[in-house]
Amino acid sequence: MSRAIAMLFGVVFLCLVPNLPTLALSPNPVSSHGSPVNAKEVSPYLFADLERLARLVDISYCIGSTGITKPFQCVSRCDEFPTLSLVATWNTGILLSDSCGYIAVDHGTAQPSSSDEDMDNGGDRGAIIVAFRGTYSITNTVIDLSTVPQQYVPYPSPDDGGDRPEKPHHKCTNCTVHMGFLQSWRNARTLVLPDLIELKAQYPSYPIQLVGHSLGGSVACLAALELKVSLGWDDITVTTFGEPRTGNYQLARFVDEVFELDGEALLDRRSYRRVTHNNDPVPLLPLDEWGYRSHAGEIYIAKKDLPPTEQDIHICIGDEDPNCSASESGTNGLVRQEQQGGEAEMAGFPTRFKIWQLLFAHRDYFWRLGLCVPGGDPFNWGRPRYETPDIDEL
Repeated sequence: MSRAIAMLFGVVFLCLVPNLPTLALSPNPVSSHGSPVNAKEVSPYLFADLERLARLVDISYCIGSTGITKPFQCVSRCDEFPTLSLVATWNTGILLSDSCGYIAVDHGTAQPSSSDEDMDNGGDRGAIIVAFRGTYSITNTVIDLSTVPQQYVPYPSPDDGGDRPEKPHHKCTNCTVHMGFLQSWRNARTLVLPDLIELKAQYPSYPIQLVGHSLGGSVACLAALELKVSLGWDDITVTTFGEPRTGNYQLARFVDEVFELDGEALLDRRSYRRVTHNNDPVPLLPLDEWGYRSHAGEIYIAKKDLPPTEQDIHICIGDEDPNCSASESGTNGLVRQEQQGGEAEMAGFPTRFKIWQLLFAHRDYFWRLGLCVPGGDPFNWGRPRYETPDIDEL
């Protein structure tokens, strides 16, 4: 572990030092409580949905430790979801390309929904849940985020009765992807896809909700691309927390195209929600200098500490909205414009180099994620539950 940390800080030093003479004031004003100016806040429904999904992905950290058992039981937060039924869990191993997660069916009694039709029906639509766990090991995180990219080509559509498989409707030209993330999905897909295909046939009206934290967010991204592009499933929603950059600019644009993330209409009902957090370095890694870029769909938690409110969470525009996590990368993260008095102050390392925040900001998404114990991480103990809005009020 010490060797990996030393390696990363060497990279940090080499990337940071050439930028020191070019310090400039950040062009992105922030309010006195840290929120971006002119940012669009989330709706009560979206806030409740994201908070719920954060707890669902937190449960995935029980896999590889105490486990999850049927009907839906674990030592963590499973009892908070009485409408869920566990279908399967998977754990592909302890190597750098490992993948862990679970598949469950939510039969929807009290599950909020984003569509007008579902709200008219009381928000009781069911769903198929696929949760991708992040990594337990900081060493693995450091090493994973430094591997080289490889070419990305969408899987062809499955054959039909022996006919040649159809070519995907979307083309990803000159796309490259992080090799470790792609291998993680390749390891998991043979375990995940058969269950999903069977569940889709059994519950054809249920949408599929993919959720991932940390490196699991990138695996969820690649899984969602295959479901939409290769299998042609349209009713897919992806929600990631602290998702790293999965590939290059062309891959980011491919994700934007497939999930229609370029427009500014109905932002709070996008089918891909990439949730980021102030001071979390992982959404800014791997580095721009290594050819990686972020895709759109970002929802930014501006407040550093838990718990956030609706006013602290903002919907971002484009791949790198300067009002969101992109404002914390590069030299912009070294200096902040102090709104009171107009004086600049040093803010230390840019966020993308704050590796110590892997233990804090990277885990703080509505709750502190990543530890399978009763009630979740002890940091959460004693905190009241978030108030869930009444569907009739939305």
